Amino acid sequence: MPEDDPALSAEEELALARLALAEGDLRHAADHVAAALVQAPTLPEVHETLARLAAASGGDLDLFPLGHHAFVGAVVARAHLLAAAGRPAEGLDLLAAATGYAPTAEWAAVPWVTAPDLPERLDPERTARILMQVCATAPDPVPRRLREPLRPYLTLARNAVTVHPAHPLLLGAASALARRLGEVALAVTWASRGVRAQPTKLGEVWLGYAYRSAGRTRDALAALERAVALDPDDLAVYADIAGTLADHGRLDEALDWIDQALAKDPNFDCAVHTAHRLRFQRDGDVAHLVALADFVRDHPDDTHEHGDLAECCRGRPWLGQVTPAGGPVLDALRRALAADAPVAVRLDGLEPPSAMRTAAAAAPGLAVEVAAVADPDPREPRRSTTCQLWRYDGTVAAPTLPTPSAEAAERIRQLAHPAWPHPPAAYDAAVGLATLDLADLLGLLVHPPAAPATALGRVLAGQDPSLWVRCVQVWACLGLLHHRTDEPWAESTRRRVLLELVWGVEDWITEAALFALVTAAWVDPAARPDVARVVAERLADVAAVARERRVPIAVSLAHLALATPDLDPPTRALADTLIISPVPAAPAGALHRLWRRLTALFRRHP
Repeated sequence: MPEDDPALSAEEELALARLALAEGDLRHAADHVAAALVQAPTLPEVHETLARLAAASGGDLDLFPLGHHAFVGAVVARAHLLAAAGRPAEGLDLLAAATGYAPTAEWAAVPWVTAPDLPERLDPERTARILMQVCATAPDPVPRRLREPLRPYLTLARNAVTVHPAHPLLLGAASALARRLGEVALAVTWASRGVRAQPTKLGEVWLGYAYRSAGRTRDALAALERAVALDPDDLAVYADIAGTLADHGRLDEALDWIDQALAKDPNFDCAVHTAHRLRFQRDGDVAHLVALADFVRDHPDDTHEHGDLAECCRGRPWLGQVTPAGGPVLDALRRALAADAPVAVRLDGLEPPSAMRTAAAAAPGLAVEVAAVADPDPREPRRSTTCQLWRYDGTVAAPTLPTPSAEAAERIRQLAHPAWPHPPAAYDAAVGLATLDLADLLGLLVHPPAAPATALGRVLAGQDPSLWVRCVQVWACLGLLHHRTDEPWAESTRRRVLLELVWGVEDWITEAALFALVTAAWVDPAARPDVARVVAERLADVAAVARERRVPIAVSLAHLALATPDLDPPTRALADTLIISPVPAAPAGALHRLWRRLTALFRRHP
């Protein structure tokens, strides 16, 4: 149902519709009425004009045709004509489709939908199917701000249950809708009546969901187990039971149910997703998430979309978000931004060049003194490289590369974000950088453009510019993964360049490049042994350097190691040790508050 941006108000569309009616041009009149419905679906004048059009055309439904590219206003107008013609069930089907397409519009908030006698003219099973159609496209639960457009369907459910008080399917479907709209007690009542009228698998599932929403876990599990007894081959219910048990800390029991489901069908998607999520929840081993990502890649035709992988990665360092940087120079930067006054800081050692450059650019009045440069010298690459990004004049770093093109800067502004659902999703999103030249991608690493003029950009620029710079670097390195993808991994330009960045000057770019390599291992099983070896070597080098001096990126690289597929146990243990004994970081409270704001923006603007 494609929908153009409205160019005229509802009143203007109605004026044009009336003119067309007066001239006998019914087709154009219908177009304008449909457009008016989109902008004001409950306006009485719109429905009066639609009634005049119906009278003039003899209720011609062809004025509002359906098809693959039907306009939503035409669909809704046709629904109202069908109801007026004594075919309300067909009209409700169309309204439910419109609600699924545009759920914030009050398509159903019209008198004929909420009329108490409407269910008398509907088959109760058809009504149940309509309510199920509405539920199928609604979140569970529906956020409060989105509930009002769905309330007419709940009124329809109340009226239908009054007319048909013992119809099991209708009671169950009504319960499902009530539960989504926060009417939990009503949902329990209706689902209980449905099961008493006729015990069925679906009825017990609806009752279990209602009990679960009401916090009655024991009753919920009992209902779901009765559903399994009625239909032992519906493995989705096994996954529901397992999820409910896991939500209440009963992981061993939950995994027993999942193992039963997998014994019946090792590839049943709901069971596989739940199994990997619960196993990761139990031991934190990223291997479960990598296996789940592999399953998702190998089974693109799952029965429905699952959120288990994203749920497990959400909020976890590198699995679902950039790790915020810390250190004394960034602490000073944040103080300077908060105070809007000059701040001076004396560093015991040299901070990463990206940190120093970010602080200098965001707070020109920030006075930084470096007391000494400890060995091993952080200004030198950890291995010889032909991809030198920084040159030093004493303790001041400057980029060696020219600024990237305006196109590259704009492209990264559109893509860069501090959070992603999981590494394969980040890889897929970065395909938008595939056409950028290598020089542009490398230039972005040392010449990050200004943050975009969006809510996210304003928060980053005003409170923590370092996080925006890290976002740019991360996404530029993900873009490198899409560079010359026709080249085999082992001999590829993308691998060679990322390796040089990993072993270059100790910097935020090291983290970004290593994350890109880890992401490559997530999406390409053939690359895993190579990436695991690189990560192990790089972390061992960090540990060796950390015995001599502070390594600001050590904890972040350790988190990256724990996100690496097929990493050897000794390196995992080393990563755990580095995380347990961290280098000093930024104040947790300030970063936590900032991250809550950023993730809220991400949820609103995915």
